Amino acid sequence: MKKAFVNSINAGQVIDDVFVARDKHIAFKKDGDPYLTLSLVDRSGEIRAVAWDNVEAISKSFVAGDYVKIKGNAAEYRGALQLVVQHLNRLDPDKIDARDFLPTTERDVDRMLGRLIQISQTVEHEHLSRLLSAFFEDKAFVDSFKTAPAAKKMHHAWVGGLLEHTLSIALLVQAVADHYKGIDKDLLLTGGILHDIGKIQEFSYETHIDYSDAGRLLHHIVIGVEMLERKIASINDFPADIALVLKHMIVSHHGTRDFGSPEPPKTLEAVILHYLDQLDAKFMAVRTFMDAEDPEAAWTSYHRALERFFFKGKVDSSGSDKD
Repeated sequence: MKKAFVNSINAGQVIDDVFVARDKHIAFKKDGDPYLTLSLVDRSGEIRAVAWDNVEAISKSFVAGDYVKIKGNAAEYRGALQLVVQHLNRLDPDKIDARDFLPTTERDVDRMLGRLIQISQTVEHEHLSRLLSAFFEDKAFVDSFKTAPAAKKMHHAWVGGLLEHTLSIALLVQAVADHYKGIDKDLLLTGGILHDIGKIQEFSYETHIDYSDAGRLLHHIVIGVEMLERKIASINDFPADIALVLKHMIVSHHGTRDFGSPEPPKTLEAVILHYLDQLDAKFMAVRTFMDAEDPEAAWTSYHRALERFFFKGKVDSSGSDKD
C-alpha cells in the first residue's frame, strides 16, 4: 500500500514508495556524464526527480507511464523540492491500486450525469433536443464522458473532471441566458454541453493524465467538431444553419487563435460561452491551487501559468470600528 504521497513529502525525507514515472529525459552534465530527469506522479500531484548514478541501467528499466518503486531522498533544489533517486524498479500494473495515482472528482458522477441530462431535456428546439439525446443515448460516449478529465493540469484535471466542468457550464448558462435579450438559450445550452466533447479522446488516463496521440495531433476542438458532424449526420433534416453556428461555438470557445481557437467568437452565444468557459476554468484552477497550498499562509506561492500570487487571508468587511 502506498504511504508517501507527493503532497506530503518534505525535504530531508527518505522515500521508498511507488509512483507513476513521467517526462523521462536523459541530459548531460558539463563533464559529459549523463543524468536522468523525470516526474513522479500520484493522485496528489507530481514531483521532479533526478538520478545521477547508474543512469543507463535505470533508464533502460522503465518507460514513461510505468509504475515504479523509488528509493531516494527528498531535497531542496533551486527553491523547489526534488527526489534524488538511488534505486528504481518497474512494477507490474496488475498489482497496483490505480486509485492511488489518478486524481478523481469528489462528486457523485452518476448524480452529475443525471443532472446534466435533466438540464439537456429543457431544450425545446426539436433538432437540438434530438442531437443532445443522440449523445446521451450513446453508451460508449457516456462511459467516456463520465470518466474523462477536462485538462492535464490547469483545471478539472481529474477523472470525472470533464463531466464536472460541463455541468458547471450548463448551470452557468441557465443562470445568465435570460439576463440578456436576443439570446438563443437552446443554442447556448446545447453548445455549452457539447463544447468540450472532444476531450474524451484528447486525453489518456490509464495510469496518469496525459495527451493521447489524437489529442496531440488534432486537439479537442477538431475532434469535437468531427464528433458533432457524425451525430448531426444521423439526424434527418438537421438545419444546416444551426449546424454551422453550433460548430462555430466549439471552434471559438477558447476565444483567440493564440489559445487554440481557429476563429474568435462571432455570435452572441459563442461570446457568452467563451467567457463562461473562462470563468469556470480559471476559478477552478485558482481554487485547486489555493487548496494545495499551506492552509496557514495568507498568500499562495507564485502561480507560474497565471503569473501572480493569490491572497487567501480574511478581510474584515464589517465596517465596524475597533478599539
